[in-house]
Amino acid sequence: AGKDLSKTGWGMKWDFIVVHESGHEWFGNSVTAKDIADNWIHEGFTSYSEVLFTECEFGKEAGNDYCEGVKKSIDNDIPVIGNYNVKNEGSGDMYNKGSNVVHMIRQVMNDDEKFRNLLRDINKTYYHQTVSTQELEAFINTKTGINFSPVFDQYLRTTQVPKLEYKLTKKKLSFRYTNCISGFNMPVKITTDKTVWIHPTTEWQSITLDKVYKTVSLDRNVYVDLVK
Repeated sequence: AGKDLSKTGWGMKWDFIVVHESGHEWFGNSVTAKDIADNWIHEGFTSYSEVLFTECEFGKEAGNDYCEGVKKSIDNDIPVIGNYNVKNEGSGDMYNKGSNVVHMIRQVMNDDEKFRNLLRDINKTYYHQTVSTQELEAFINTKTGINFSPVFDQYLRTTQVPKLEYKLTKKKLSFRYTNCISGFNMPVKITTDKTVWIHPTTEWQSITLDKVYKTVSLDRNVYVDLVK
């Protein structure tokens, strides 16, 4: 339709309807939500197929650009998951926020081959079946060996955008999450003149840096606000 949802230019290089609706053959038509409250399973994963297509055709950073672009359209009006058993869909953010949830799962896994296998395993296990968020969440936790429940709770069941607060004191970097659920603990990558993983929680933690820095940057591939 002559539009690029990401406003990055990458979406003008392929046909949205062809890519998005083809993605529904996997998520929506094969793996189907039991309740429309969980329609992010259809739309979040299918929207992420747009990211994967962009990456496949134009490279990983192009896919990251696209995902970053659609992130800016997230409204955070109501939770992505709606109310169960009453024909109630959640927020329209099920598309772009749902896609970013899948992207963050990929970042935390930090192994693209394992991530691709996870998508295949979901489709093999739930082939032509209906599934709930709770079932999918438990499946992903088991398959990856990582507890993603705080990520599901934070991004699908609330409208809060976590803030990563940090302080720099000489060679010490202190950090914690705020504006988030109790127990939120998603690991993220930060960069000074090199990139390292940190594992923030809602409690202050500190690491020692190799020299004094005035600022740090946060990996753009997570939906977290960095606050000094």
